[in-house]
Amino acid sequence: MTITTAAGPVPSPAPPCPVRPVLDIVVPVHDEETDLEPSVRRLHAFLRTGFPYPFRITVADNASTDATPRIATRLAGELAEVQVVRLAGKGRGRALRHVWSRSDATVLAYCDVDLSTDLGAVLPLVAPVLSGHSDLAIGTRLGRGSRVVRGAKRELLSRGYNLVLRGALAARFSDAQCGFKAIRADVAHRLLPLVEDPGWFFDTELLVLAERAGLRIHEVPVDWVDDPDSRVDIAATVLADLRGIRRLGRALATGALPLADIRARLGRAPLQPAPVPGDAQAVPGQLARFAAVGIVSTAANLLLFLALRDPLGTIAANVVATGICAVANTAANRRFTFGVRGRGHMITHQFRGLLVFGLGLALTTGALGLLATLAPDAGPMVELGVIVAANLVATALRFVAFRSWILRPGAAPAAPSVPARGEAAAR
Repeated sequence: MTITTAAGPVPSPAPPCPVRPVLDIVVPVHDEETDLEPSVRRLHAFLRTGFPYPFRITVADNASTDATPRIATRLAGELAEVQVVRLAGKGRGRALRHVWSRSDATVLAYCDVDLSTDLGAVLPLVAPVLSGHSDLAIGTRLGRGSRVVRGAKRELLSRGYNLVLRGALAARFSDAQCGFKAIRADVAHRLLPLVEDPGWFFDTELLVLAERAGLRIHEVPVDWVDDPDSRVDIAATVLADLRGIRRLGRALATGALPLADIRARLGRAPLQPAPVPGDAQAVPGQLARFAAVGIVSTAANLLLFLALRDPLGTIAANVVATGICAVANTAANRRFTFGVRGRGHMITHQFRGLLVFGLGLALTTGALGLLATLAPDAGPMVELGVIVAANLVATALRFVAFRSWILRPGAAPAAPSVPARGEAAAR
């Protein structure tokens, strides 16, 4: 095959594969001298016998300092469907952007080098993208039918992260960070210039942009076994993801991204228009959606509180966690519960939401203070119970405030749905 660098192609002893690949599956690596060869050989053997289309495996080396580059080069010389790309910087997003933007394959995919995801899901992942049914496909460890083996800590973090995404960015996909995804090449070439993150948040940013552009994301339940030797810095990754959520949320709120153009070219028109907000008959639906948003916000609040409790202390952790979730809660209720779209009055709505948040903060902080006075030796579970009870009271007050004050009728009408133009031609 060929060996390439970020600067350009370099000839390799092996001849290039004469057939244009249908699938180009990228394996990003950094210092993976132990796992690289057995994983690539296993993946190659599976695709040779179990995948009915021409394929390519691209090992994307992110500035490895061990024997990873030498092993990858040797594999590329031995296996005609394997190529190597060398990059000077680290980052999964950087590797995927570099390879995907230059690939000639119809479907672009990637998987983690540890092959935690069962390879039997490769064809179910690629098929809906290749057929045109979907624009992207993701493996999900959190969907019905998934079978997952991992520790409680990683399970909690994964579910908590996806709950935060649902609250802060209104994401509807179930698992942002599973290392098993595919995308149609024409879609990737339009979305990649908009994706800024070079690291772990790359996946989330790509999926959120695709969803906002009206693209279809197919989810494949996977069998997944946690790698006990994972060297991911969880604390650093969580902080980077939170910064990414804040940056992306700001870009979406200000309309800085040309998603309307992508929707017009590639997106799918809605099957029916959204219900008119403010209708008296919509109250039961609003209550149901408000309750769903509240459950997600409460879960995210508790997860953030647990993550921040030790470094910040009980009171400070509660303030920070509640503040982040309040902004996300207002944004989610604004759009999904009450149907308010667009940027109009958004700052006013958030300001009013923060004032009501102050009431919730007073309730939870006061409850924790009272608990500290009455039961100074109470553990984290008791603290969580007190926060849950206080949040339930605050949630009821928030619903009344949303209907009567925060989102006063006529403050910001819903934007009409714009059907995708030229969808048939694009497909």
